[in-house]
This record gives sequence, C-alpha cells and structure tokens, in this order.
Amino acid sequence: MNIEQLKTLLLEVKNDQCDIETALNQLKILPYEDLEYAKVDHHRELRNGYPEVIYSPGKSLDQIKGIVQNMLKRSQGNILASRADLSVYEVVKSVTDDAIYYEEARSVVVKRQEYKTTDSYILVVSAGTADIPIAEEAAITATVMGNQVKRLYDVGVAGIHRLLNNVSIINDAKTIIVVAGMEGALASVVGGLTDKPIIAVPTSIGYGANFGGVSALLGMLTSCASGIGVVNIDNGFGAACMASKINKI
Repeated sequence: MNIEQLKTLLLEVKNDQCDIETALNQLKILPYEDLEYAKVDHHRELRNGYPEVIYSPGKSLDQIKGIVQNMLKRSQGNILASRADLSVYEVVKSVTDDAIYYEEARSVVVKRQEYKTTDSYILVVSAGTADIPIAEEAAITATVMGNQVKRLYDVGVAGIHRLLNNVSIINDAKTIIVVAGMEGALASVVGGLTDKPIIAVPTSIGYGANFGGVSALLGMLTSCASGIGVVNIDNGFGAACMASKINKI
C-alpha cells in the first residue's frame, strides 16, 4: 500500500463509503504478510517511498512466484526483481502479462503503471563498455523508481577526451552515478569536474590484480576528489536507490 492508497482508504472511512471493520482488515496485514519462506513487507513504500524489491539469487522460482503473487494481490504499483535471469522472467511472466525483462540490467519489472519521472535527472556514467551491465542495473532501477535518467557510457580515463567532450551533461545532472572497474579512477576525475554529488560503483571488471573489484573499491574510497560516496562492488541497485533519494529532495 502506498500513501495515495492509504489516503483513499481513510477518506472512504470518513465519508462512510467503507466501514471501519473492512478498513481494519486491510490495515492489519499492512506491515507484512508471512509466507513462511518470506515476510513480504507491504509497509515499505509508506516508509521508504518504493515497494520492497525482490533480490532473485538464492530464491527458488516457486518462492519468487509466491512473492510476486502476494505483491500483486496487495498493491497496484510496479514490482522490481533484481539480478534476474530468463528463468525468473519466465516464472513472473506466468503470473502476469505485465512482466518486462531488461536483459542487460538483469532486471524484471511488473509494469502496471507508467514510470513517474522528475524534471531533474540522474546521470549514469560508465568507464568502459564492460561496465555497462552494472550501469544498466543502476539506470533501470532509477527509472522504475520514478526518475529521469540519462546515460554516458564508455568515457573512461584511457580516452579522457571522451569525458571532457561531455562536461555539460555532467554539470546539468542533479546527481551522478559513476560505474568503473580496473583502478576505478573515473570517479575521481568526474569528481574534479563538477559540484554535483557522486555515487561511485566499483565493478569487478579488470585483470588479476583488480582482485574482483577490490582495487576499484579502494581507489574510490581513497579518492582525492570531494563529494564522492561509494557503494559495494557491482552494486548498481544500491547506487540507484541513493541517487533516487537525492534526486527527489
């Protein structure tokens, strides 16, 4: 249940269009519903502004199906499943025809409403083409959460002129997500070009001494540029959640 649905219910009670007992029955399972294998948090949109997101790895297809069915029953909003493969998409599609698969972002969306958007935009920047799957996870997540999103891909420091040719789109953003592997230097460079807040996403892209993204993570954490926050390795989803909150302030 979101804020608008709750307001509608309270108005119906106030105007005698809904009796108190019926309203109580809707509200008493609002915090969460216990499916034994999952406690689906129907209260999260009221608290955090967006419904619970389904993290797909580690869940069986039957569990994912049950969670989606429960969310469909309790809300009219869009549903997002992250880190989803084609098998997850197929099982969600068996429940609802509204399922969309964003393959590069590995995200399944049950789209029952048009995505809301904002006047200001989040810019998602990737260092290399190999970083795009994580960048797309961030971009799609931010879009589904109701933000205008722009993309600037393959502008890493190995060809820094590509970045410098796009300074205007960087400075016009409300907040910037920078996705980079290898040594993670792109976040520092972007940080030196703009006064906008930057959320840096280290990726696991790189050769052996990259240590699966640890070198990029440490490089971003020790950046000499100010105004940079860093999320976990390959965590495009987490970066999008933070950027969305900043964009909507």
